[in-house]
Amino acid sequence: MKSKVNRELPDDLMKKLDYKPFETTEIGNPDVQRVAPKVHVSTGDDKIVSSIKQVVADTVKDGMTISFHHHFRNGDFVFNQVMRVIIDAGIKNLTLAPSSLTGVMNDMVIEAIKAGTITNITSSGMRGSLGDFVSHGGLKNPVIFRSHGNRARAIEHGDIKIDVAFLGVPNADRLGNANGMEGNAVFGSLGYALMDAQYADKVVLLTDNIVDYPNTPASIKQTQVDYVVKVDKVGDPDKIGSGATRFTKDPKELKIASMVNDVITHSPYFKDGFSFQTGSGGAALAVTRYLRQAMIDNQIKASFALGGITKPTTDLLNEGLVKKVMDVQDFDKGAADSMHTSGNQQEIDASWYADPDNKGAMVDQLDVVILSALEIDTKFNVNVMTGSDGVIRGAIGGHQDAATGKLTIISAPLVRGRIATVVPDVTTVVTPGDSVDVLVTEFGIAINPKRTDLISALGNIPGLPVYKIEDLQKMAEKRVGKPKPLEFTDRTVALIEYRDGSIIDTVKEVKD
Repeated sequence: MKSKVNRELPDDLMKKLDYKPFETTEIGNPDVQRVAPKVHVSTGDDKIVSSIKQVVADTVKDGMTISFHHHFRNGDFVFNQVMRVIIDAGIKNLTLAPSSLTGVMNDMVIEAIKAGTITNITSSGMRGSLGDFVSHGGLKNPVIFRSHGNRARAIEHGDIKIDVAFLGVPNADRLGNANGMEGNAVFGSLGYALMDAQYADKVVLLTDNIVDYPNTPASIKQTQVDYVVKVDKVGDPDKIGSGATRFTKDPKELKIASMVNDVITHSPYFKDGFSFQTGSGGAALAVTRYLRQAMIDNQIKASFALGGITKPTTDLLNEGLVKKVMDVQDFDKGAADSMHTSGNQQEIDASWYADPDNKGAMVDQLDVVILSALEIDTKFNVNVMTGSDGVIRGAIGGHQDAATGKLTIISAPLVRGRIATVVPDVTTVVTPGDSVDVLVTEFGIAINPKRTDLISALGNIPGLPVYKIEDLQKMAEKRVGKPKPLEFTDRTVALIEYRDGSIIDTVKEVKD
């Protein structure tokens, strides 16, 4: 069995888990039936529980699915506190279903796997020691990786059935009204956690800041919450945006950013009222700065900016260059503070952001998207999941979701150190080449041959060399040589879903 991007899929797992292979990026217009959570009706005056130990005893049983969010990023204190109690309680065979896994969770997840506490994981991604552990066969069952929009779809369909959601928040009242904008560990939008709050059978809020009732504005509402637990400290605000929003001084990154800006401003989509999504890395932030100046020079304003939001984007909002910011996650304190003060910065949940099975996701309205890549191949397929050694070290995030924009740009260096970024075939296909329009490197750009309109528009711009992607691949190989083929066992350690729930590729166990 093969997916449409010519990747072999394991027949046994496909049948066992009732999966279909990836066929097309065109989702169509299906009629879908959503699920609903169980509701334990409460008319009480107080949902506060004395301890994590007590709430775990009341809610978590063997074989359940539990979830967490990752809005605290590397400042998260909630996950390890809860998992410590669950492991010590001897609970087994859990499915872990967080919106994503960050580095501060790795050691605890590995301990939980070794203890038999966690036997299944579904997430957007994983990195570091956990990715290495899973890549070498450490988890009993394959990880299922889903994009942010696909996770929302899977929760709404019942493919992910959350028994208990543990959601850390910087504030809550005694009945569970909470937001991400006030307290000592603010992170802004609760976009990913809103799905868990709506669909989990039991919702547990953890906070270090119990406030007066009723707490408004309420992103998570008392109608959704079963328990509120007071903890000493819910997170470290200084680590929420650590490393995510550095302003680059790297000449290579600045050159790539300048070229990305040239592609955008010479495209047919750069006009008054256009919309865009950028990332949070150094090159992406530099693009935002270049784009700001181009918008000023051309007297162009954007209708909205989307996605994970940084302060440079909210600065555009405050300057009047962007009319609205649609915010599913904040990557720094500046963006989080802006959501608290600006009525034009709208908190959105992951379904509104990117679910392919709803009545209109925000990603479907995007004109321009800038995304990164660990690898991109000569068919424009993109890998953001595994490294050149085959080890899991990334996340789908919103990559597949945002790539549905009218102009999808991949910005990446030709090589990283002694490793080629542009390759004959990516190690793992995450985003199919049909979704990608332009690759921008420091040496020049490559345009997907299917986009003849962009070839005409971008073909003769001074200082913007245009290559065939095969030529960029050969250029990269000439610099770093041809790598030794990776060796894997036959065992599948992860399944990569496309955003419609089909399987686009797999990750095999790395051979020692």
